[in-house]
Amino acid sequence: MNDSEASQEQFPDPLQWTRNMAEIAQLSERLVRDFLAGQQQQSGGMGMADPLNIGGAFLEMTQRLVSDPGRLVQAQLSLWQDYLRLWSNTTQRFLGGPAESIAEPSPGDRRFRDAAWQESTLFDYIKQSYLLTARWLQSTVQQVDGLDDKTARKVDFYTRQFVDAMAPSNFLLTNPEVLRATIDSRGENLVNGLKHVLEDLDRGKGKLMIKMTDLDAFKVGENIAVTKGKVVFQNDLMQLIQYEPATETVKRRPLLIIPPWINKFYILDLRPDNSFIKWASEQGHTVFVISWVNPNEQLALKQFEDYMLEGPLAALDAMEKATGEKEANVIGYCLGGTLLASTLAYMTAKKDNRIKSATYFVTMLDFKEAGELSVFIDEEQITALEGRMSEHGYLEGSDMATTFNMLRANDLIWSFVVNNYLLGKEPFPFDLLYWNSDSTRMPAAMHAFYLRNMYQENKLIEPGVLSLAGVPIDLRKIKTPAFFLSTKEDHIAPWKSTYAGTQIFKGPITFVLSASGHIAGVINPPAKSKYGHWTNATLPKTPDEWLTGAAYVATSWWPTWEKWIGEYSGGDVPARHPGDGKLKVIEDAPGSYVRVKAQ
Repeated sequence: MNDSEASQEQFPDPLQWTRNMAEIAQLSERLVRDFLAGQQQQSGGMGMADPLNIGGAFLEMTQRLVSDPGRLVQAQLSLWQDYLRLWSNTTQRFLGGPAESIAEPSPGDRRFRDAAWQESTLFDYIKQSYLLTARWLQSTVQQVDGLDDKTARKVDFYTRQFVDAMAPSNFLLTNPEVLRATIDSRGENLVNGLKHVLEDLDRGKGKLMIKMTDLDAFKVGENIAVTKGKVVFQNDLMQLIQYEPATETVKRRPLLIIPPWINKFYILDLRPDNSFIKWASEQGHTVFVISWVNPNEQLALKQFEDYMLEGPLAALDAMEKATGEKEANVIGYCLGGTLLASTLAYMTAKKDNRIKSATYFVTMLDFKEAGELSVFIDEEQITALEGRMSEHGYLEGSDMATTFNMLRANDLIWSFVVNNYLLGKEPFPFDLLYWNSDSTRMPAAMHAFYLRNMYQENKLIEPGVLSLAGVPIDLRKIKTPAFFLSTKEDHIAPWKSTYAGTQIFKGPITFVLSASGHIAGVINPPAKSKYGHWTNATLPKTPDEWLTGAAYVATSWWPTWEKWIGEYSGGDVPARHPGDGKLKVIEDAPGSYVRVKAQ
């Protein structure tokens, strides 16, 4: 390489810089214009939250904080002392001496993985300064006296949202990886990032919908949700899919899966190597799955009880026509599990014993300690949400998705802001994130009922308080054998809260705790066994007692469940194919309902 070539490699092309800066200015102008135009069309709200309600919580916190000046001064002195130590250590490091870190990110914090955060004294200082301030801010608001539990949780949650948003990794001038990319690409990363922002605004019709994966890399029914089956029944709320058998003989009692209608069913059928549906078929189950509709304004008045009547109850009737079998084993996932328990209580009152076993995946029944989702649930926020839903008759899918993403903001929001907008990269093709982005709407009447009666007032566990289709229900009277599967790091259905369900039913109960979270802990095929699980044959009153006496198994929970449900299989019969019985095939799986997109 000659000197001229080396010079061109070392120094940015000024013309390229100029072109990129001009394009950035042009794109920025369009970005501001499009954003402002979009805001005029948007109703107030951030996910399911009401901004005015959030402001009220922080106002109350601030008033109580300043009313105790002694504690406030002490907090300020503590922060000042930490900064003195940081400045002293950073000075030592600048002079070439050893320096101990004052603040370190948690082991799972991926924001500071770039080597420069450790190797560069300047960026190490920026990192530690942020971590100190973040730790101080969160501990200060947590120690404010006099706040009721709901307000305290709300303040803590949104303080963390603010702290996460202000991380130095989220900004161009304080992220060493982004600075390097800007210099190396002569600003091309920023041009690409602005284009990505505009594309996301356009896709969200004025609302920023951050792209988490390559949306063109997957297509439902082609490279995800490909297990062979047929739609054999449908109504306004669901299509019922019957899957092809994978064995010559099958268990007599078919298996019905009730997924949550907050998401689409194919989380259980992403790819052949991690599909629970395919695996269950290979174990000899005749698998049926409910594929919920993505509701529009015409279904605004559908209630929770309609999801019962037109969901599992209609499915059981259809399954009998398809297979000739009245009895079935049933799985409910998350909200689908809440519906399953509600349906069983209804069936118990009606002396209907067709369900011979019930499996609950990460299911809340007692909502007393509902985790961080409870910060969105109070009278003011529900009333505001009902007002927003009344405009169209449903909650937008994007609002539901934003709510869940906020629970893990660093992983599901800010990491993509850095990757897509600051680094200007395309997101990596990932089937799970494609499913996560394929959001669904919530009918207004059903969602209001669910939030008020379960999350807010916890009426589901109160005997006879709730009625479905005119029948008072009582979970305590359920005697159906139950298998509870919870996950240790669940941020949506905390495992200690789901454990409370084991203390309600009267029938035999098995509780298993999987490692990982709400999705990865469930979708854990035996061939990979990425996560283990805990078992304990006893059911003490508290989850902590249960875990203390539990044994760890370093493999997937799927075979443990299969051994359990084998007791309720009802023997073997020749394999049954879709269309063999009284129900004719409507269309190929995964059906048309699952393909309907929501904003």
